[in-house]
Amino acid sequence: MARIELKNVRKNWVGATAVDRIDLSIEDGAFIAVLGPSGCGKTTTLLMLAGIYNPTTGDIAFDGARVNDVEARDRNVGIVFQSYALYPSMTVLENIMFPLRFKKVERAEAERRAREIAGLVRIDALLERRPSQLSGGQQQRVALARALVKRPHLLLLDEPLSNLDASLRLSMRTEIRRIQRELGVTTILVTHDQIEATTMADRIVVMNAGRVEQEGTAKDLYEQPKTLFVASFIGSPPINLFDGHAEDGAIKVHEATVPLNGSARGNVVLGLRPESIRVDSTGTPARIIAVEPMGREVLYSADCSLGRVHFLEAGAEARHREGDNVALAFSPADALLFDKSDGQRLDAGIAA
Repeated sequence: MARIELKNVRKNWVGATAVDRIDLSIEDGAFIAVLGPSGCGKTTTLLMLAGIYNPTTGDIAFDGARVNDVEARDRNVGIVFQSYALYPSMTVLENIMFPLRFKKVERAEAERRAREIAGLVRIDALLERRPSQLSGGQQQRVALARALVKRPHLLLLDEPLSNLDASLRLSMRTEIRRIQRELGVTTILVTHDQIEATTMADRIVVMNAGRVEQEGTAKDLYEQPKTLFVASFIGSPPINLFDGHAEDGAIKVHEATVPLNGSARGNVVLGLRPESIRVDSTGTPARIIAVEPMGREVLYSADCSLGRVHFLEAGAEARHREGDNVALAFSPADALLFDKSDGQRLDAGIAA
């Protein structure tokens, strides 16, 4: 296994910067998710770790040894791609054994290791089948076994669950996490799906426009986002965001005035999570305009003096209907405040 370090890593293409001065340390045996929207640089970062791309500037180190000039085949990195990329003419056993050809492992030892890893990922009964005879989940397990059979120092997962249906994604999230813990292999998951990131990884690295916006646990990112981007990207349903102007100890938001605890001035953005807003007779008058049952919760949309608000209530059955008048309140401690110009979170808060 390996401790991974990226120091001031940058990747430029002609006329564009894909990754912009990343500094990141990943401890030996850790499971990290790199999370962000399409085009944020997360897959480019993964491919630089794999040795498929070389960084334009900066250093990549495995266990303190610089690997910028080490060929991909010599880095001992296992990769599972979104497409799985199995060889259709080979059996499952042959697909799993394939990476060991380049390590000059004898056939008997290669087969022993392939069968061992097939048992770990629970496909040992499928070894004589070909990929066309497998379900999507089974193909995903074969791809994972193939990446693990060479006992990699680093396992890279590039959107590995995106081709699976919802129930398979759920079970494979659990399986991949189980396997990673059993093997203790340093693992980096690249995904745009926050549920995958928060349920599988120890820590999450949020990327945007080629840069790391924030690194931390799922709880850190959700409750203490450092930037407006992190606050808006993490959370489902998404956070309510209201443009406002702060001056003289208050924030003017749409038709509402919210007391401010702090010295913030200028254009700001007020953030409120849907679960932080509650129906309360002492709150601000609002009118329900949409009701969306979500199983264990109901999501409401309402218009009030702040603007359009989305809030959650527990329970499978809606307690309010479209057109109902309610009053909405929130705890000042749950409010988040951001500078409109640079998106950074402000120390100032909402007064009680």
